[in-house]
Amino acid sequence: MTELLEINLNELSEFGDQLTGEIHPDIFELKDDEGKAITGLNYDLNVQRFDTELLLQGRVYAEFELECVRTLHPFKKTIEVSNFSVSLEIVEEVVNPTEQLREEIMILFPTYPVCDMADEKMSCQVEEKYLALDKDQKTDLEEQPQNTPDDRWSTLDQLENL
Repeated sequence: MTELLEINLNELSEFGDQLTGEIHPDIFELKDDEGKAITGLNYDLNVQRFDTELLLQGRVYAEFELECVRTLHPFKKTIEVSNFSVSLEIVEEVVNPTEQLREEIMILFPTYPVCDMADEKMSCQVEEKYLALDKDQKTDLEEQPQNTPDDRWSTLDQLENL
């Protein structure tokens, strides 16, 4: 597991290379309440040079443990980009596409994670004890009478008859 992906163009073959590996989970910089990266950022990329550009195509993915915002149960979710593609301008002999790989995963990171998103099927229903429906509905508020006319509108209703 590495801290970042660096591609040395001097070591790249003329027809491109296949690169696979995993970047350390710290790359995601998640806060405690956002979730936890179970795996690092995995990549399986075809890398090819074209004059002043480097083309990367392939698959990037990572597995996370998230907490459902409805039920507060933890669940596992794999975020995957199976058709990843990026073209980078070559400025130096060593190219670092780590941030582009990270961005692809983080764009798909759920802002409102629910159990329905889990890799394994889960029921995402709030337990009955947390529902308001099973609570005593008595309140100290007076009930308003239903279907009583509002006298404030009677003056306007009379204008219609003129």
